Amino acid sequence: MTTAQPDNGISCVLFDLDGTLVDTAPDMANALNRTLVNHGRQPLAFETIRPSVSLGGVALVKLAFELDEADPELDRLRKEFLAIYRDNLSRESCLFPGMELVLAGLEEISASWGIVTNKPAWLTNPLMQDLQLDARTGCIVSGDTLEQRKPHPAPLLHACELLQCNPGETVYVGDARRDIEAGASAGMTTLVAAYGYIDKADNPDDWGADGLVDSPEEILSWVRVNGT
Repeated sequence: MTTAQPDNGISCVLFDLDGTLVDTAPDMANALNRTLVNHGRQPLAFETIRPSVSLGGVALVKLAFELDEADPELDRLRKEFLAIYRDNLSRESCLFPGMELVLAGLEEISASWGIVTNKPAWLTNPLMQDLQLDARTGCIVSGDTLEQRKPHPAPLLHACELLQCNPGETVYVGDARRDIEAGASAGMTTLVAAYGYIDKADNPDDWGADGLVDSPEEILSWVRVNGT
């Protein structure tokens, strides 16, 4: 793990959802492959799908069907894929190994934690309920909670308002460049979840984050070292 010391102690942790807090890739990959099979196509290997899961439904459908943004079939296929995924949200999705210890540790030291994701609320909320996280987290800010989405900082700042936390005392953990950009723009400390859905072509060292963690447990260690 590499870190840079923040100017202020950390009293709040915000998590991206897919690829950071919860391992949703198996269920999203299964839904994408079912969509492919519905159209007479061969399913993709899980290893091919996983790095794109954090990029959302459009990116996954573009990958699977080799479409560009202007293709008129893109939106219809996206809706079909998301409908299948909605009906199979939590068959295999679960907290990343070690994340339960992180959440329990944050709760033990009375550090606030919340979720900021670009996933729409109609998918986020039932998933959080299925995983029994909805009653534990201090806030859930979804991709359609506000007009803006990450990499805009507004969702992160809104989460701080809900948790009554100072952005300067908050760390945002995510596995995509847009997460780090949003956190930095919001004036937060940022950590890259290197265990998440990062493509081999990506170079998180170039994202400008304050630190990089190879496992969820390192998040808690980082907060304990730098916390108030």
